[in-house]
Amino acid sequence: MSKFLNPFPDFGEIDSLLSYEQKQIQTSVRNFVQKEIEPLIVEAYRNETFPISILSKMGSMGLMGSSLSGYGLPGMDTVSYGLVMKELERCDSGIRSSASVQGALVMFPIHAFGSEEQKSYWLPKLAKAESIGCFGLSESEGGSDPGAMKTWVQDKGDHYLLNGSKMWITNGNLAEIAIVWAKTLEGIRGFIVPLKLAGVKVVKMQNKLSLRASITSELIFDNVKLPKNSLLPKTEGLKSAFQCLNQARFGISWGVIGAAEACFLEALNFAKNRILFKKPLSSYQLLQRKLALMVTRITEAQLLVFRLSQIKEQKTLQPVQVSLAKQVCVEMALNVARTCRDILGANGIMDEYKTMRHMANLETVYTYEGTNDIHLLILGQEITGIPAFS
Repeated sequence: MSKFLNPFPDFGEIDSLLSYEQKQIQTSVRNFVQKEIEPLIVEAYRNETFPISILSKMGSMGLMGSSLSGYGLPGMDTVSYGLVMKELERCDSGIRSSASVQGALVMFPIHAFGSEEQKSYWLPKLAKAESIGCFGLSESEGGSDPGAMKTWVQDKGDHYLLNGSKMWITNGNLAEIAIVWAKTLEGIRGFIVPLKLAGVKVVKMQNKLSLRASITSELIFDNVKLPKNSLLPKTEGLKSAFQCLNQARFGISWGVIGAAEACFLEALNFAKNRILFKKPLSSYQLLQRKLALMVTRITEAQLLVFRLSQIKEQKTLQPVQVSLAKQVCVEMALNVARTCRDILGANGIMDEYKTMRHMANLETVYTYEGTNDIHLLILGQEITGIPAFS
């Protein structure tokens, strides 16, 4: 079995399927994370802050919107994009979330649905992290049912008037712009909303017990005058918003595997060095069974996302396949983190170990970008032809 980058056993021999360029990208991102982000992440998590200094460095490395092309963007292939997400989340889900929102939920909608003027102006700035964006879809009463949103936009002739609010907004207090989805007389549309406009209020949501190293905000819009060129002209209702979410969900599916591998390796190292009844903890049958089951589940997830990356590269990936990946991979990663916390014993609750931080983060990842149950219902509808959630 190949062991290109780490001691995690490559039972699927995925390393042999990676090109030289893909391996170089993975190595580069891992080295960057270890040198620039790992030393900051514990304090950021303790203090419920985001290490802002890393954003420009991430931009210069091409980690923002890395799968998009044109306008000076990196244009990475799908597997390379997945490896970037995996290496970022190996450190912390909040770090991956910041890049995921910037690329999949801000840059992608501008790239896919924006005017040429919007793309030429915003994409290069966002790619370099000279500007940060956020994505406003969820509301306090419209999580799993975004169609119930109350945020609305009126066309006033020479401008639009925006009213409403959005909740659980990653990057909100760091952002210059928000991609806001709102109801209009023509249906739900997407808008580029500068957050310095009069009538916009951005409130940091504090006292989280998960994703503490990620900035989460509430956006409040009170009679905000938007210029006419703020509309993303090619958006078509929630269908367009869901296209953005599927880009993000795909990155999540890769990313959480990095978190699972990090927890596994930490627990394995602990078990090899922890002496219990005069023998290493790793020598006991119950412990080896846990390790074997975790490696099995992680390997299954690795193979799934690699295969779906091939399908995505062929431009035939379906939303239901993304739901399958998001549900399977996040549930796997959360279960692995919980098992590893158990292996670490009392040490597992200390933040000098990374496992419980990952475990707490993954509780949020299990819920956002479509809850685990919603993704199962999407699969159920595909299997039976009957929608159970509407």
